[in-house]
Amino acid sequence: MTDELQATAISLGLEKYRRHIFLCADQADPKCAPKQKGLASWKFLKARLKELNLVEPESLVYRSKVNCLRVCVQGPIAVVYPEGIWYHSCTPEVLERIIQEHLIAGRVVEDFAFARNPMGEQPNKPRSLPSS
Repeated sequence: MTDELQATAISLGLEKYRRHIFLCADQADPKCAPKQKGLASWKFLKARLKELNLVEPESLVYRSKVNCLRVCVQGPIAVVYPEGIWYHSCTPEVLERIIQEHLIAGRVVEDFAFARNPMGEQPNKPRSLPSS
């Protein structure tokens, strides 16, 4: 590992954050929501997490803008890990609820949650990977 990579990881607090939210925004070919709607949600999420001191100096929530989460219905779509909760209709108003209720208080926002895939839990039916 290079010194530059290690310094970047430390400066971003990658080993400290408790939750990671991915938001589908700024797609090249928007399908789940108009591009401007996704960008407005991303702008809100960035600003609000910073305003609440959730990103710095103690990185409690890590955020990532992704091009597409492949759920091209009722977007913008977000997913929060490690709980693996998927949310639809992530406008700034809905994101505020996700921030307050899920990211801060640890409660799923049931009104907008549509799927769950917690990290580290075994799926209902084990699947084997194809052999190489």
